[in-house]
Amino acid sequence: MYRYCKLIVILLALSVSASAQDIHFSQFYETPLLRNPSLAGIFTGDIRVQAVYRDQWNSITDAYKTASVNAEYKMPIGKSNDFLTVGLQTLYDRAGTVSWISSHFLPAVNYHKSLSSEVNRYLSLGFMAGIVSRRFDRSKMTTNSQYDGAGQGENFIGSQYTHMDASVGMSFNTQLNENPSNNMFAGLAYHHFNKPQNSFYRTQNVEILPKWVASAGVRFEVTPVSYLTLQGDFSKQGEFTETVAGALYGIKLGDDYENPLYTIHGGAFLRWNDALIPTIKIDYKPFSMSFSYDVNVSKLKASTRGRGGFEAGVTYIGFLPKGTINSMLCPKF
Repeated sequence: MYRYCKLIVILLALSVSASAQDIHFSQFYETPLLRNPSLAGIFTGDIRVQAVYRDQWNSITDAYKTASVNAEYKMPIGKSNDFLTVGLQTLYDRAGTVSWISSHFLPAVNYHKSLSSEVNRYLSLGFMAGIVSRRFDRSKMTTNSQYDGAGQGENFIGSQYTHMDASVGMSFNTQLNENPSNNMFAGLAYHHFNKPQNSFYRTQNVEILPKWVASAGVRFEVTPVSYLTLQGDFSKQGEFTETVAGALYGIKLGDDYENPLYTIHGGAFLRWNDALIPTIKIDYKPFSMSFSYDVNVSKLKASTRGRGGFEAGVTYIGFLPKGTINSMLCPKF
């Protein structure tokens, strides 16, 4: 018990050491701005709003509860097929018995340069920057000094602080052949390039390490009523790396296959050396709902009994009466 409490204090007091990893979602494809700000706006529509909720590790500790909400709006630029996407990424994360909370408010902008007047083909450059706030409840913290009768034993300047954070990314997406439903994208992002300070002690040399994220995906038609979507991310932050990839198979339901009443997706993703993630998704325009569950395959699987994290997501994609879809080509992914 003593060793466990000491570990919790170290992790929370330092507010993640310089070698720690970022918050992540198993449904990474439903949080495009967290992957790469240049992925904002790569959808068929004028506006998109997405929300994802994650509840992790209930079996061994006070669970991590994480929620992401992002919104995007697209507008044409000039007389060509270029367009601009403005967006907002918000993030809330609560962890542990001391209520360690992180809140992110990150506006984004993404410029899409058309490379073809005949097909959907774009090169995009995106930027995202904003404020991150972190806090915890000191009244819920227990340290070794309290057992010795010597007070709390930790001298914090405060139990809350804020910092600026910034990311930049570039991506390329294109239609693969004459069928506009067959397309692919690839992108590279550089997060935390401003190396924000990350310590409740206000320690100057405790910084969030920059993170590289490489993303790619492809979607292609299998039959007139079905298609396969493959996506993957590779990220590197300091000495830590993470690879997650997988596929969803979609089947259209209804009489009109061009505008199906429903589309049902099923598949799985693998986060290497960590979790197998079975996933289902249901499209009922203009909404989509997705559900996944992490089956732990890491070294913690004995403690967690294979249980990891549950995630649920919802997406709304809409068209405006005189929106961008009527004045330019639109990526379809």
